[in-house]
Amino acid sequence: MDLDAALDYLRSGSKGVLATLKKDGRPQLSNIVYAVIDGEIRISVTAGRAKTANLRRDPRASLHVTSADFWTYVVVDGDTELSDVTTHPADAAAEMLRGTYRAISGEHPDWGEFDHAMIDQGRLVVRLRPVHAYGTVRSR
Repeated sequence: MDLDAALDYLRSGSKGVLATLKKDGRPQLSNIVYAVIDGEIRISVTAGRAKTANLRRDPRASLHVTSADFWTYVVVDGDTELSDVTTHPADAAAEMLRGTYRAISGEHPDWGEFDHAMIDQGRLVVRLRPVHAYGTVRSR
C-alpha cells in the first residue's frame, strides 16, 4: 500500500492500536489516539508507561487503525522518535503536545490548565515516521 494513501486513511480518524516490542520480543499493544501532522503520526504518552519504555529501547512501532465495520484497516510500520518530557509550558514538548491535541480535538478551553496537566502527568510526544503500510482500504 502506498504511504500517502495510508496517511490519507489515517487522517480520517484518531483512534488506533499502537504495537511496540517488549524486552522478550513479543508485542505490547496499546489503544491510543493519534494525529497525522506533517507526514508523521503523533501520539501523546506518559513517561512511565510500558509503550514508552519499549520505544526507548527499540524505536520500531506499528499503528493499526480499523473502520467502524472492522473490515477495512490500515497498518503503518515505522520508526519513532520521542520528544523530551514536558517540564515547562514554553518548551518544545509542550508545543508538540498542544499541536497534537489541537489536531485531534480542536482548541482547548484553557491552554494553561492543559499545559499544567501535561507537566503533572509527565507527558511527551511519540513521533512515528512511516516506512511501510498495508491493509484493505475502502471508503469509511
